Amino acid sequence: MSVKKITAVLLVDEVEPCLDFWMRLNFKKTIEVPDRGKLAFVTLESGSAEVMYQTFSSVDKSAQPFRRGPTFLYIEVDNLDETIAAIKDVPVVMPVRTTFYGAKEIGVTDPSGHVITFAQMGFAAPQP
Repeated sequence: MSVKKITAVLLVDEVEPCLDFWMRLNFKKTIEVPDRGKLAFVTLESGSAEVMYQTFSSVDKSAQPFRRGPTFLYIEVDNLDETIAAIKDVPVVMPVRTTFYGAKEIGVTDPSGHVITFAQMGFAAPQP
């Protein structure tokens, strides 16, 4: 067996507020499932990266209710400064920092409260 792909599915009250966040980062909608005039599900892609959003109400129809809470994503980018410029007005939950493992990172929240950390690798670790 070999895994071909892994995609995060983020559960939200509403899909629509999250679209602009990802479209600013050059993601495109590739799949959308409407439900009563709103989106119940959407897939967004940029190159080989993919993220999905699905409403709690659509999941509750097909499975047991899920506990609500934020999901945490860690996304490696090739240029953190460009990423920060694209999302300059979103709430920051972790200011830019350089880690001991050589990543320059920033943590933000998407409109539904999920925490997204963007990281660029290849930075010198801070000295104690």
